[in-house]
Amino acid sequence: MAAQDRRGFLRSVVVAAAALPVARVLGANERVNLAVIGLGGRGRDHINEYAKLPGCRITAVCDIDQKALDDGAALVEKLRQERPRIYGDMRKLFADKDVDAVSLATPNHWHALGAIWACQAGKDVYVEKPACHNIWEGRKVVEAARKYQRIVQVGSQSRSIQHKRRAMQLLQEGVIGKLYLAKGLCYKRRPSIGRKPDGAVPAGVNWDMFRGPAPMRPFNPNRYKYNWHWFWDTGNGDIGNQGVHEMDIALWGMNLRTLPNSVVSTGGKFVYDDDQETPNTQLATFDYGAVQVVFEVRGLLTGAEGGVPLRGANCIGNIFYGSEGFMAIDVGRFQVYKGEKRELVMDEKNSEARQWDTSPHMANFLNAVRSRKQQELTADVELGVTAASLCHLANISYRTGRKLNFDAAAGRFVNDAEANRLLTREYRAPYVVPDKV
Repeated sequence: MAAQDRRGFLRSVVVAAAALPVARVLGANERVNLAVIGLGGRGRDHINEYAKLPGCRITAVCDIDQKALDDGAALVEKLRQERPRIYGDMRKLFADKDVDAVSLATPNHWHALGAIWACQAGKDVYVEKPACHNIWEGRKVVEAARKYQRIVQVGSQSRSIQHKRRAMQLLQEGVIGKLYLAKGLCYKRRPSIGRKPDGAVPAGVNWDMFRGPAPMRPFNPNRYKYNWHWFWDTGNGDIGNQGVHEMDIALWGMNLRTLPNSVVSTGGKFVYDDDQETPNTQLATFDYGAVQVVFEVRGLLTGAEGGVPLRGANCIGNIFYGSEGFMAIDVGRFQVYKGEKRELVMDEKNSEARQWDTSPHMANFLNAVRSRKQQELTADVELGVTAASLCHLANISYRTGRKLNFDAAAGRFVNDAEANRLLTREYRAPYVVPDKV
């Protein structure tokens, strides 16, 4: 490199470095100052889990509901004997220089924008699944994480659960031979949400902030706590709620890190006459050429399937099929069946105290925050975005009512303008995911 070119290159590096937000550099054993954003049921879980972890201080909490905010702050104070700062607007929290990292437990439609804003402010991010509400904004989250050199972990805690890690290793070592099919099951019992009239916004709730990137609509209790999952503006149905966990495991076991060649998804909302928009029964097939991924959602009464047991009213897990047998895996165990007689040759149980324990996943995130090594994450943002994107592909096929061919390199459907419009959304100002992060 010529001296003049080298000087120009060095100047560009200095300029680029100067453009990055200034973040506190942590030592290997230093305390991480963390804020929890979104204090509903899952957000309170975040507080309880982080409170157990050494070297983590919950320094702030944020919510659009004043009661949830007060209750969340009181919970932190009870668990850690220190009252956190409180924020009703995450943008003000991101300006707090005492916050090193944030843990996002907001509704789905806020995940991407909240993560991007946090990265831009120099914060590391733990973001609940799905990593994004649509495919386009998922790519923007990855771009932001890389541009601002942030540690971004997605809440796919299965990747930190030991019996599932062991099962995935065995699959890739050939325990059932050459893999050809993975099937994800989300048979989670969902009662009808009924019909409710629009009404007044509850006292202390910032409805504008709750709606955020989504179109403004009148307040309706069915569009608020938890049931927001079942409306396209804010949720992604159960395939993008519970199902994205099993979608991630299907990709993990098949060693797939790209999007498929095509998708076809059918289903509907059966039995119930209620306000829900998303399907309660859905079947999706993803074609990867040499292998296939299938995913099924059933919110109604159902039985077990393929070695994945019923646990209560639910059957949730994965089945992997290979040339020599199949493996069934769920939250409690995995089992391997081999040969023409389908003999049970391996049965390993989850030995952890709590089957859905998120603490190891959060500890992994905090360790990577200290080390600054993105490759140490068990569920880096790119993995989480890929799993979420498969859920979105299935929903787009379902909503358009046809099989769709997908160009993974271009990130677009082939010759289908209607489907391509559903890759993103119209964002409501000022809650806009930027094209250039």
